[in-house]
Amino acid sequence: MALVEAVLALIAVCIGFALIAQRSRLPYSVILVLGGMAIAFIPGMPQVELDPQIALAFFLPPLLQASGYRTDWRDFRKNIRPILLLAVGCVLFTTLCIAIVARAMIPDLPWAAAIALGAIVAPPDAVAASSILQRLRLPRRLVTVLEGESLINDASALVVYRFAVAAMVTAFSPWEAAGAFILVAGGGVAIGWVIGRAAIWIIPRLRDTLLETAASFVMCFAVFFAAEAVHASGVMAVVTAGILLGRAAHTSLSARTRQEARVVWEFLEFILNSLVFIIIGMQLNAILDRLDAYTPLTLIGLASAISVVLIVSRFVWIAPAVWLPRQIPSIRRRDPLPPFSYTIVLSWAGMRGVVSLAAALALPIDFPARDLLIFLAFCAILATLVVQGTTLEWVIRRLGVEEKRSPRMRWEEAAARTLVAQASLARLVEHADDPLDGAIAQDILPEYRDNVRLLDGIGQGAVAAERTARLQLRLEALQHGRARLLRHHREDGLDEELLQRIGQELDLEELRLRRLLGASEDF
Repeated sequence: MALVEAVLALIAVCIGFALIAQRSRLPYSVILVLGGMAIAFIPGMPQVELDPQIALAFFLPPLLQASGYRTDWRDFRKNIRPILLLAVGCVLFTTLCIAIVARAMIPDLPWAAAIALGAIVAPPDAVAASSILQRLRLPRRLVTVLEGESLINDASALVVYRFAVAAMVTAFSPWEAAGAFILVAGGGVAIGWVIGRAAIWIIPRLRDTLLETAASFVMCFAVFFAAEAVHASGVMAVVTAGILLGRAAHTSLSARTRQEARVVWEFLEFILNSLVFIIIGMQLNAILDRLDAYTPLTLIGLASAISVVLIVSRFVWIAPAVWLPRQIPSIRRRDPLPPFSYTIVLSWAGMRGVVSLAAALALPIDFPARDLLIFLAFCAILATLVVQGTTLEWVIRRLGVEEKRSPRMRWEEAAARTLVAQASLARLVEHADDPLDGAIAQDILPEYRDNVRLLDGIGQGAVAAERTARLQLRLEALQHGRARLLRHHREDGLDEELLQRIGQELDLEELRLRRLLGASEDF
């Protein structure tokens, strides 16, 4: 019972912190971490120890699958070169930089332990990245690269981490590590593909929205545990399955399942994200209690040095990684050098999160300087979240990278909607001369022609007065219909389930109309 009360209390606190983040316009994850730290120092509060196996096995799979589900595979594949340069190259470079600095500042620290620290803090976190980037309106390619990097960089970092930990017991070679990375990552992709394809076949055959949504949730854990059981990358497996399910959702899932599953998954993401970051903050008290052998000045110096190197090394890697490939003429013609402001934003968006903390806590109990490494990892997470997370929006706007929000629909969306409306109209025109369906088709043709007129040119220039008036009249009529439905419910006792069903249809239509009017940016 105490555990249930504690979880509910944390969720209530998370809601309060979410409101603070909205009012202060600070990143939600930063407020949660700082809030968790404040809670940890309240007298009488019990210490919270986050089991690393719970962090990796319970929190990570659904969050990664949700990110993979939203990933545009075409954009991901088109940007595979910069994604791999960050997810593999930058992770290895950062690991090396951190290891060199840690070894120089702590001469007694074995090289394997220094490399383990580098691997722990090297990968930016998918959860941390999404919690910050969702508030901003970045160019699509930047978002694709950042999210793509954070989805697959854990595989490279965790391989280095495992070999560094193993090196404290036995020797290993870099070639052995490279081969292991290929096997671990490739095995994760293969397992994710097989189980993802199986899920795409099974889920639609359940023919029940609730069961289909539950199955999609179970799938992420099945993929993760199956991969980890054979020592493959559970991260890569979950991401692969999530991308497959996202690509197939529009053809294999029903419209109702897509709508309701989206709401369920958004709720799960909010709860899991919130709990992860607030629990990260609550770890500090327990960590500090085990470091009484170090002076505060020593700890501050070590933490500051590691955090600075962590942030600077990303700049050092990304600048040449962006410039050098484009010295090859074929790459430069196909992919011209982006604005320098993109490089700055890409370098500054390197927030760390739950994976780094979980990897640190998973160090063996007898690992050299274990408590110090956990403390340094925590400080690195805090530094990137607070320093980079709170200033990322300012940097983006200062450099003019953020895309301007427009009340009007983008031309790509308007063009896509017009294609749908025109195709629907063309199909009805084909039925107009049909001896059986012709009369019905002729009867509803005006409605579809009106839809085409409404969308024609909506994303290019000012919305015509007539089109706006048509949409406003439709919206007013819909609202009047809703009011009449509610009055019928109150006066004549309309069944509650029927009220909910009709109300949902009216809600969806209202969202569509408001989107066309440009009154809402969230469709």
